[in-house]
Amino acid sequence: MFRIVEKVELAPKVIKLKVLVEHIAKKARPGQFVILRPYEEGERIPITIADTDPEEGTITLLIQEVGKTTSYIGRIMKEGDCFPDVVGPLGLPSHIEKFGTVVGLGGGFGIAALHPIVRALKEAGNYVISIIGARSKHLLIMKEEMDKASSRLLIATDDGSEGYHGFVTEVLKKLIDEGMKIDYVISIGPVPMMQATANITRPYGIKTIVSLNPIMVDGTGMCGACRVSVGGRTKFACVDGPEFDAHEVDFDLLVKRQKMYVNEERIAMEEFIQTHQKCYEGGR
Repeated sequence: MFRIVEKVELAPKVIKLKVLVEHIAKKARPGQFVILRPYEEGERIPITIADTDPEEGTITLLIQEVGKTTSYIGRIMKEGDCFPDVVGPLGLPSHIEKFGTVVGLGGGFGIAALHPIVRALKEAGNYVISIIGARSKHLLIMKEEMDKASSRLLIATDDGSEGYHGFVTEVLKKLIDEGMKIDYVISIGPVPMMQATANITRPYGIKTIVSLNPIMVDGTGMCGACRVSVGGRTKFACVDGPEFDAHEVDFDLLVKRQKMYVNEERIAMEEFIQTHQKCYEGGR
């Protein structure tokens, strides 16, 4: 059993958890994730590790309430509660070396996954420009942490409430148009954002990496649910990724696969809301 030692609401429907998992805290590297289960009969879900504290024995996870399982964690579980399963660290770690000038794009919840990666890239001697964005400033997460992990932090919001009025990809395009020499780009966020990043950098031949989070079940490559097409070949995001060359990812196929269980997810969420109506009427 793995205990929640801290639970904080960072933004509407975005929860930060510190979970006591000593063996993962000691071994996890930037870019890796865990698969957890909130209760014995519950669904297994993949969550990227946003931070670790090996001495404390904790890992930091950010949970966004988008479906039944994440809503259960956000609205039902409390500090002191335990996860019966936390498996990891899973996936291949991010490739960290001194590239030169690196741009990291984090969209919405993708900021959490980007954080340990840009921090490691900065520690490796890169000049790291982080561009983070959300629909509005109220949904922007980990701003202070990203500022500390970066050489330069730029912000974009869809509604213009903070920073650039527009998308993070537009800020990237502006940097390129201004003549900045960029050696490496990593983009993590919604699929349309990552696809747009690839389309912007492709004509310039800028090495670009994206972190994919398709449907996952076991996280060990056995079930095949997380398969993606990269360079015309089938890959499994859980063991071959989650990071891939953005210019080789078949994003159209990825979008279709992500929509496979939309109806089932909707039904499960409706049932959850009916069962836990008080959580929605009176707050958490």
